[in-house]
Amino acid sequence: MVSPLTDLRVLVRGAGEMATGIAHRLVRSHLRVALTELPRPVAVRRRVSFCEAVWDGACTVEGLTARRVDGPDGIDPCLDAGDVPVSVDPGLACRDAWQPHVLLDAAVAKRNLGTHRDMAELVVGFGPGFTAGEDVDVVVETNRGHDLGRLIFQGPPHPNTGVPGTTLGYTTERVLRCPRDGVFDPVVAIGDAVQAGQVVARVDGDEIRAGVSGVVRGLLRPGLAVTAGLKAGDVDPRGDPALCSTISEKARALGGSALEAILMRFNR
Repeated sequence: MVSPLTDLRVLVRGAGEMATGIAHRLVRSHLRVALTELPRPVAVRRRVSFCEAVWDGACTVEGLTARRVDGPDGIDPCLDAGDVPVSVDPGLACRDAWQPHVLLDAAVAKRNLGTHRDMAELVVGFGPGFTAGEDVDVVVETNRGHDLGRLIFQGPPHPNTGVPGTTLGYTTERVLRCPRDGVFDPVVAIGDAVQAGQVVARVDGDEIRAGVSGVVRGLLRPGLAVTAGLKAGDVDPRGDPALCSTISEKARALGGSALEAILMRFNR
């Protein structure tokens, strides 16, 4: 057991939108949290994704600053300085040196990327691809609806529906997708107001048009190599630019679920 709980070390696999919302809530609860990412992370809601620190060196989400660190030796100094460390470590090599008490697989990849129960005292998976009691200790339900955030201690969560959450009655219409393989070239920016049918980006000359009117809430980085069908952005029909820079209700809920799972195991 860990005493005090503020010494608890939590390693988060992934630093995208959901992982950031989870980590944010745990850091505000005074836990020691580090995140890992891919060398070239892809995020749509970039203003609320700590993985942007991999590209830019640092980024700030709702008052917390994440910084890229090189290797496990940089984790604790970054934490002691009051920042959130993000390391390029898709294979979780830092685990042996940093020895986390908790591993949260929050990549939300819809499949298990190699996480297993003996990686930490508590291993939690988020969404489809995990089975509680087999490859992880706990699964957190990520499907929007009545069970969002529910802790599952035996068995899998709901399967992936492939349908985005509903906003003002819109689902797939608000999502922007790449029409072909190529290089992403946006012509608008996050926070811009757009109209349905407006060109918002191109991939090697092929246009991407908004399916609904609203505010561009998320958009891939310019110059990113993309593949056909990849989510390139989303338009929020609520039209409020402030929502582009704040953690979503879903990510915040998953953070609360992660905190519940941790306290159930260690606050005894």
